[in-house]
Amino acid sequence: MELILFVGLGNPGSQYTHTRHNAGFLAVDLLAKHWGFSWSEKKRLHGFCAEGSTASGRAVLLKPTTFMNNSGQSVRAAMDLYKLEPSQILVLYDDIALPMGTIRLRPDGSAGGHNGIKSLIAHLGTQSFPRLRIGIDPKPKEMELQNYVLGKFTPEQSASLPEVLDDCLKAITLARKEGLEKAMSLFNAKKPEPISEPKPKKLPDQREEKV
Repeated sequence: MELILFVGLGNPGSQYTHTRHNAGFLAVDLLAKHWGFSWSEKKRLHGFCAEGSTASGRAVLLKPTTFMNNSGQSVRAAMDLYKLEPSQILVLYDDIALPMGTIRLRPDGSAGGHNGIKSLIAHLGTQSFPRLRIGIDPKPKEMELQNYVLGKFTPEQSASLPEVLDDCLKAITLARKEGLEKAMSLFNAKKPEPISEPKPKKLPDQREEKV
């Protein structure tokens, strides 16, 4: 069934801009720019919405303003308004189980500990809806999960963001043209380029001096 509703998960407010938990917002912002859609707030949908026609047909973008933990309220309202089935939505969100630079498409699945997806499953009554997970790297052991996901991307992570978001755009374009399975086979296999560290400079050979 055709994908129509593309939901980016995140938290509203300038204090959350460019945080790891808002990777979904960043991805649908790029979609809106690519498709030439304009955002407008829709109180009925509890979020910001952008819609129009694309080369592959009609598309609706949604950024819930309910905060992450109640994202399902907004998505349920949008599905009811546009009369969509769960298989017609694609949810884009951050995932600490994936390294930065990778994305994963799936037709369904559990929440995997993600509160936004937990909310969607509760409001939709099913976990059978497509999703696109955006890797944000596992959190450091010494850091609390909430502090990590609500923290800003590091300079190294920020440097890889444009390519990752571009992959999201390409994967969605392919999924709409040739189906989710085709996009999964291509983009789920892609691995991030390793970050190369500068090699230490070779020092002149120094012999140990005997005292």
